[in-house]
Amino acid sequence: MGTFKQLSPSDITTKQSFLNQLVDVIQEDVAGSVTRKKYKSFITGGVGPGVTSSLFQTVFDQNFNLQTANAIFDTTIGLYSGSTIISNASTGEDSAGKILFNSESLMMREKIANYSQFAQLLMGDRTEKFYTPFGSTTATDQVDKALFINFRRLFSRDKIKRETFAMRFFATGVLDGFHADAAAETQAGGKFNIDNGYTGSNLTLTSPSGSRIFTDVGSAANQLQSFAGEVGNIVNSANTSDYVGLMFYDMGIGIFNMSRIMDLNQHMSGTISALSPLAFKDAAAGQSILGYAPPNGAGPAYGNASGSFDPDFLVSGSIDNIVDHITSTRFSDGTLTAMTFQNATEINSTLIFCRAGVNDFNYSSNPTFTDSNGQVVVLTPNTLERTFSFITTIGLYDANNRLLAVAKLSRPVEKNDERDLTFRVRLDF
Repeated sequence: MGTFKQLSPSDITTKQSFLNQLVDVIQEDVAGSVTRKKYKSFITGGVGPGVTSSLFQTVFDQNFNLQTANAIFDTTIGLYSGSTIISNASTGEDSAGKILFNSESLMMREKIANYSQFAQLLMGDRTEKFYTPFGSTTATDQVDKALFINFRRLFSRDKIKRETFAMRFFATGVLDGFHADAAAETQAGGKFNIDNGYTGSNLTLTSPSGSRIFTDVGSAANQLQSFAGEVGNIVNSANTSDYVGLMFYDMGIGIFNMSRIMDLNQHMSGTISALSPLAFKDAAAGQSILGYAPPNGAGPAYGNASGSFDPDFLVSGSIDNIVDHITSTRFSDGTLTAMTFQNATEINSTLIFCRAGVNDFNYSSNPTFTDSNGQVVVLTPNTLERTFSFITTIGLYDANNRLLAVAKLSRPVEKNDERDLTFRVRLDF
């Protein structure tokens, strides 16, 4: 049994602190096929066997089939509805205002919906567009083609700490195949002239070199606020005036301008999911082919021989095709760090100072404290010894005498009339 003492307002104070944790995401976790989970939520109908795809993929820290696997982040891509790539691919609108597209496109409305969803969440308006740097209104800073990375709460916690984010990314993928006539190799309009034969596929070839580091350095000096809370600019570490993306710290969401982090003019080739990509199809193989041309013009040309990332792959590829390529090739596949940051856990604490004066708590109301004659059992009878006690537990009660919390001491503490003690109880939430 215990004794009681009323707490005064001066005995109670509150404070706030942050706990930081370093998070490293390894390349092989992003690139691995068993560490990326897909959710087949889209399927075509009417023509052929149909095409299925996810709207996003989730990256885990190990095989996602294991019970110990933790989801690190979700990733997807999105296209702004008012961008050139949409207007060029669109054939107009129907009577209900739904955008119509050519048959060589795939999931264009879903790509627009992804962009709109993040705009609603982060900007408060689904028709809004993102700019890099944040707050710019210059047309060349507009993010029309976005890569979204949404870190899970387990890793981002309450927020991502400013100036701790960095990402290793390969702007250029592997150049597929070879040129049959090296002397004739030229570039026109930013694209490779492949009339004489780039072959093979580079959609799944891991990038071996040419990485760039993107970071939010400088965001602490220029602390920006958005509809969704704190936001910072992501820049190219080699040129900090090159703004490539945005980090919404409170939401744990990174947005990257694919026009600035990738070589969108690069030739792309390989099998994709589209039913009719750019009006070419390998009927013999029963596959949709992008960017394939036979060496020296010999044999039939399958697919779009001059296919590039933008617009061909972005328009004709499914979201799974595009996300598979970015995660499996542009982050490479090794044991190096692909992404790193520090999270912040906000800790709100109530500090309660329980003060025991010299005349407080020297006597216990426990019946075993005295014998049948009312003598304190720990004292020698007929002496001048003063009562004392050992404090082991502190209970906190409300105004109605209901127990709210219990604090246990690591060891009993002696209390007598020569000791003035103060116990600090800390409640974190």
